[in-house]
Formats: sequence, C-alpha cells, structure tokens
Amino acid sequence: MEKKISGAEALIKSLIAEGVDRVFGYPGGAIIPVYDKLYDYTDSLTHVLVRHEQGAIHAAQGYARVSGRPGVVIVTSGPAATNVMTGLSDAMMDSTPLVVITGQVYASLLGSDAFQETDVVGITQPITKWAIQVRRAEDIPAVVARAFHIASTGRPGPVVIDIAKNAQTDMLDEQAYRKCSYIRSYMPMPEIPDADLRRAADIINAAERPMIISGHGVMISGAERALQELAEKADIPVATTLLGLSTIPTAHRLNKGMVGMHGNVGPNWNTNRADVIVAVGMRFDDRVTGDVECYATGARIVHIDIDASEFNKNIPAAATIHGDARHALEGLIPMITSKTHDEWLASFDRCDRVEYDMVERAALGVGAPAQGAMCMGEVARKVSEVAGPDAVLVTDVGQNQLLSARYFNYCKPRSIITSGGLGTMGFGLPAAIGAKMAAPERPV
Repeated sequence: MEKKISGAEALIKSLIAEGVDRVFGYPGGAIIPVYDKLYDYTDSLTHVLVRHEQGAIHAAQGYARVSGRPGVVIVTSGPAATNVMTGLSDAMMDSTPLVVITGQVYASLLGSDAFQETDVVGITQPITKWAIQVRRAEDIPAVVARAFHIASTGRPGPVVIDIAKNAQTDMLDEQAYRKCSYIRSYMPMPEIPDADLRRAADIINAAERPMIISGHGVMISGAERALQELAEKADIPVATTLLGLSTIPTAHRLNKGMVGMHGNVGPNWNTNRADVIVAVGMRFDDRVTGDVECYATGARIVHIDIDASEFNKNIPAAATIHGDARHALEGLIPMITSKTHDEWLASFDRCDRVEYDMVERAALGVGAPAQGAMCMGEVARKVSEVAGPDAVLVTDVGQNQLLSARYFNYCKPRSIITSGGLGTMGFGLPAAIGAKMAAPERPV
C-alpha cells in the first residue's frame, strides 16, 4: 500500500527533488501547513526568514542571478502575495528564474472575498512566464515540476504557484517525483538553422567596422567564453549593456565599455560609425538606443536572441538567429574569418582619451584638491580594488548604480547584480544577501 503524505509535504519533497536547498519567505495563515512541515526537513532545506515579502523575492533574485538556478520564495495569501509583485515584475524584465509559492484560502471559499483572499493568478499573469492555482493536493508534484522547467529554460523568468489551503492539508499517495523536460507547444531551445548562421557570418565577415553588443543573455546562457573567442578571432570590439557587464573582463583588450545613456563615449560614438552590430542576448532597450530613428543608422544588425519576439521590435535586423546565445556563438565561430581591425579599434581608444579628459578625471578624482573628499567613481574603483577579482557587485538604483557599474572592475562572469529593466529601489540589500548565500566564497 502506498504511503500517504499531505500536499504540504509533497511540495517540500518536490522542491528538494528539484535540487532546492534554500527558500526565502515569511509565514502566514494560508501557507502555515507548509511551514509546519518545514520542521521535518531542516537538514535538506534552509528557510531564510525575511522581514517583508518584497525582501524575500529580491533576495531570491540575487541568489538566482549569481547561482544560475531558480530562486524560490514562499509567502502566504492576500497582502503577502501582493507584496511580491514588484519582484515578479523585476524578474520578468531581467529574465531571472524564480519559483514563487503563495498560499491561498480554501478552495471552497474562492470568490467569496474571504479573509486575505486575492486573485493572485489574475494579478500575476501579465508579469510572469506562468501562473497557476492548485486546488487539489495530488496536482502539486506535477505543477512544481512544470514550474521549474518553465522558469529555468528558454528565456528564464518567474512563475507563480498559488496553492489553496485545502490542497496543502489534504492527503495524496506518495510517488516517485518526475522532473519535467517537455511541454507540448513550449519550445525553449529552438534548433538554429545553418542558413541563419551562414547569413549572419557572411555579414560579419564583410564588415569593416563591426561591433558586438553583449547583453544579459550571454550571461544567462554561459556564453562568455564563446563571446570572447568569436571577438578575438575577428578582432571585434565588444561593448556591453548594463546587465551584460562582466560577460567580458574589464581588462580585456577588446572590451570597450558600456553602451547607452550612462555608457562610455567610445561605443556610443561608434554605434553610428559601425557598419555591422552583432547584438547578442540584448533587447535594444530605450536606455541603449535613445531615439530609435537615429540609432546605428549605418549599421546592419545581426540579432541573436532566445526570444524571437525581440526581433525587429525596436530596431530592424538584417539577420536574426533565434536560439541560445552560447549555441549560436559556437555555431558562428567556425564560419568567421580571422581579421584585424587596428584602425577601428584605435578609434575607441581615442574616444577613451577624450572621455578621460572630459569626464573621468572628475569622476575618478584625478587632480582634485586633496581635501579628503572622494568622487563617486573613485569610491567605486577603490572598493573594486579592495574587494578583489572574485567580487560580486550588487547595487540599488540611481547614481550609485550607474557610477559603480561604470567604474567597478569585473574579472569573472556573474559579477554584477542590479535591477535593470524595472529599476527597483530597495533592490540592493536583499539581493546582496541572496547573492552571498549563493556564493559564500565570493566577496559581495
């Protein structure tokens, strides 16, 4: 006879089977059966108690961004569920994998305006990859398996599982947990046609002034090595978006800084001088492009992205590669001709000298009166030097974010955690806590 377990226990066992060892959350009445069961699994699952649910989800984001694994959040119903909405929006904008579990009132009370009842699925559907309500205990394991598959594959993002209280307390037959690897009509890892790779390679090989823009998708797919190999083979300068920082080391000779309204002079100036721009895992955000009518007017765009909806959304592309960034770059490398672009690269260096004279001397405190005060860029650079090559930078939002992003030195991948698309105030401290828990050996 099969053993009977509660829905709450099935949830915890499912999380452990997915490799989860840490969850962030705050208890409440509609999720208390799950919290009661946590006591039996403290050797396998660590719960991090926060003081506000928004702190829980930002900590889970920091954890996910450093580890590359989905962050997990457990909160109760009603106001607790609505308190995670900002984090869900943030994670959706920045493609951060999360599994957020919310408690819900008994299924028999749904729609009655019961105490702390909120339509969690209705609220979260626009800001998640998937949101589902579970009303039966026996559905929990399969839903959890599907949630982790959706959150962590393709373009990652947050999912929400809203679990009625009766589904947590009711019993089900314990069965071996089965991970999800396939969902009909969901194709997270599309095959890349050779013809698309060849068209992109022909455009790159014909370029005289090519530039790569490395985005967050490079970091998500683990494509840093492939990015550098392609850039080095064709001698192509690399610029990054804000979330693409640390996809290429700061000290690399082909790293020309950050693009966009807070970026470096060189890549911004040369955006409109380039004849080819290879955009990898980035979405041509307005903070990168400014007026799209004036952006990269002389360049043919080669756009590589896992999300086909980004193609031609803001900037028209001459060639697109729909697929994982690492797979795409690895497929391109054998097709790319070895070249040198000495004069083109030198133009970035000339811009660097102008920028240093006009901007960075002030930002870095060069030549400033010796009155004990430090400039913002100088602070960021000194902190980076003291923290060392393994450091992870976590920022809040505003001037502190952009100055530290610009002047911090990045040596390893996954070395900057910041709220990019949503620009969430209050992100920094909880995200730093989650980041440290994901990488306790790295200074954060």
